[in-house]
Amino acid sequence: MRGKMSTDMGEIIIDKDVLAKYAGAATTECIGIVGMASVNVKDGVTKLLKRESAGRGVNISIVDNKIKIELHIIVAYGVSIRAVSQNVIENVKYKIEEFTGMDVESINVIVEGVRIIDED
Repeated sequence: MRGKMSTDMGEIIIDKDVLAKYAGAATTECIGIVGMASVNVKDGVTKLLKRESAGRGVNISIVDNKIKIELHIIVAYGVSIRAVSQNVIENVKYKIEEFTGMDVESINVIVEGVRIIDED
């Protein structure tokens, strides 16, 4: 289902892929996030996505014009997973609600991996 809003002039419809890309971008700008993860269910393999593919690590569902978001992330080694996840939730909720004008009902963060960041 797509997000839908009515205005004086007509309707605005937002595709789930647009929301996924926006949520993925909002997630990757948070400190402590290495990137979004793609999970191959068949093999159980987790893969770090390139920045331009961040939307593939996001699942969006819209029910009664309320958005539910599931984020699959990879965090940096040594950070507080709880603090990073809370920051991601707050940032994504704020950005999606401002972007769409719709309510975010829930955001689930699934940490798929941890990576050591090379600081050269």
